[in-house]
This record gives sequence, C-alpha cells and structure tokens, in this order.
Amino acid sequence: MFLMIGISDGRKDFNYSQSILCRFCGKYGRYNVFMTYTVLLLFFIPCFKWNKHYYVQTSCCGKIYELDPEIGRRIARGEQVNISDSDLQDAGYSSQPKPKTCSYCGYSTYEDFQYCPKCGREF
Repeated sequence: MFLMIGISDGRKDFNYSQSILCRFCGKYGRYNVFMTYTVLLLFFIPCFKWNKHYYVQTSCCGKIYELDPEIGRRIARGEQVNISDSDLQDAGYSSQPKPKTCSYCGYSTYEDFQYCPKCGREF
C-alpha cells in the first residue's frame, strides 16, 4: 500500500474591499483581506486546516495588519463587515520602507537620497 501525506502552508484571498485613508502613509487606498493557514494533505487533497490567521493589507503602501479572528471568520463566510481601527493589530510588515524625512525642512521621500533634494542638507 502506498500512502502520500503532507503538511503545507496556504493563503486564501477573500473577495473583500473597503476604501480607507491609510493611517500609516496617509494616502487613500483599500483593505484587502486574506487568511493564512496550515493544511494536512492526503494524496494532494486538503483534508484539515488549522493555525488560521486573518490579515488585512493596504493597497497604498502594503502595510499588513492582523485582523480580529471573529471579523475574519465573518468575512470568510461572505458577510459585509466594516473593519474599524480597533479590529486591527500591527503585524509589523510592509512592502514599502518608511519615508525619509529631512530634519531641517521636513521634506519626505521614499527615495534613497543621502542629501535632501529640497534644501540640500544631509538626511
């Protein structure tokens, strides 16, 4: 008898979008919700999922927040839920670095300049 069993990590993106003003970068964007999980595979067929975590990623700067599990389960069931700031916990990940800000003139940029392009002083 030949038996194939495996354990793998997975990600599921939900069809959810909420327009926001990002509290991290200050730009307009939207929340995209996804779930990560670990799954037991039997002959490449997913049998059992555990270790489920729900996350929200902003479309403007890529900042990732961990979502309250109850709100995440409601979104997974297809309910229309509004996500508030109290439902989010900072996960510490972002696809973009924080902007550099000049201490003299206050100019802010994501570019990797050694000197401020506005006033010419060193960052």
